[in-house]
Amino acid sequence: MSKAIIFTEPGGPEVLRLADLPDPQAGPGEVRVRVRAAGVQPFDVAVVEGWVPPNADPSWPRIPGNEYAGVIDQVGEGVTGFAVGDEVLGFGLMNAYREHVAVPADHVTAKPAAMPWEVAGGFTAAAQTAHIALEEMRVGAGDTVLVHGAAGAVGGVAVQLARLWGATTVIGAAREAQHDYLRSLGAVPLAYGDGFADRVRALAPGGVDTALDGVGGAVLDVTMELVKDPARVITLVDHGRAADLGARTTPPKRSAARLAELADLYAQGKLAFHVRETFPLERAADAQRSYSAGGIRGKIVLTVD
Repeated sequence: MSKAIIFTEPGGPEVLRLADLPDPQAGPGEVRVRVRAAGVQPFDVAVVEGWVPPNADPSWPRIPGNEYAGVIDQVGEGVTGFAVGDEVLGFGLMNAYREHVAVPADHVTAKPAAMPWEVAGGFTAAAQTAHIALEEMRVGAGDTVLVHGAAGAVGGVAVQLARLWGATTVIGAAREAQHDYLRSLGAVPLAYGDGFADRVRALAPGGVDTALDGVGGAVLDVTMELVKDPARVITLVDHGRAADLGARTTPPKRSAARLAELADLYAQGKLAFHVRETFPLERAADAQRSYSAGGIRGKIVLTVD
């Protein structure tokens, strides 16, 4: 038996509770990971509120969490390239808020020795989401890129990747309290509020080539006016309106190879990743409350002893 955070009905953080569950077993093609850390993100909040991801098990109880890092302690039949004792980080659909998780071997990659556990646990979703979005938007040399919610985990990675990929200017929109942080990542910071569009145009007189939206609503509406080609706008939050506006959403293209590339950038010191706050597993409800309070710089992560 091992500890897991479960819920038996949809709701807010208050429905989450700690329970003892039978240890999962690694089946053919799978590895079992003794989890050391797991990220907290919007996906998890939506799951707790009742959303069931496509292809996820809809039965109760449910365990949130779709990114994790830990040590392999069981290797299933047919798995090559991994062994008991390997330190890894990886992804899935659900079930990461627990002490052990069994996952397909092609959902994990080696954790760099220099990457702390709390970083590894919260790295997967934000890093891959940013990478996929920028790839889909064809960010490259000479581009002017606008990133909304730039101080968040996804936004922070997006700013850095855009600069690594040759963007001339990356405008990072966020609260003024986050502006020094955004400068440290290579962004030109910009506050929201009256005259936002005019201030963007002043920073980008040649126009904005592409934009990543992590806010939605009126911010997305303004963004559609600023970007030359609406197909080069991706929204992470306003999925219901994206098609009508001509914008796009991130396709499901997470992979171990993509994750390995990003982890290597971290190991080389080319990609920073900020963890704002950690909570022990049993305080998962408090972690989700902290996330829902907003204004987050970087990531919130659960740690598992």
